[in-house]
Amino acid sequence: MTARAAVLTVSDRASAGVMPDESGPTVRHLLTEAGFEVDEMAVVPDDRARIAGFLRSACGRHHLVVTTGGTGLGPRDVTPEATRGLLDYEVPGLGELMRAAGLRSTPLAALSRSLAGVRGRTLIVNLPGSVRGARESLEAILPVLPHAVQLLRGEAPHG
Repeated sequence: MTARAAVLTVSDRASAGVMPDESGPTVRHLLTEAGFEVDEMAVVPDDRARIAGFLRSACGRHHLVVTTGGTGLGPRDVTPEATRGLLDYEVPGLGELMRAAGLRSTPLAALSRSLAGVRGRTLIVNLPGSVRGARESLEAILPVLPHAVQLLRGEAPHG
């Protein structure tokens, strides 16, 4: 069975139509190339309740939910907090891997608060909002995502 994925862009400006969502389609393209079926995409403002609402809903229907945006230090960057409150547990190695990849391009990657964790049998990953940051972060973890999803689905041996 193909792993189903959802992509959520968190951006005040994109949700208001002031600027186009470019990172969401980039994430969808990379996931599709990696064999995931991306059957849901949405854009919401930087609002903790709206982010959490999407995540709660998507986790029931998807094996992987990827967000892009809202992971910086700005006062409206609340994606990690909205996500963390829903998780059964975090997967810190994925966040570490994403930041390490970003640091090869810019020291500003150290400011990213991207995280990953599990809710039920769904893996949630928060990516940065810039196209470059989202691409670099996702490319860094893509090699392990299929195995992570298989483990959560009970389809892969442990170890």
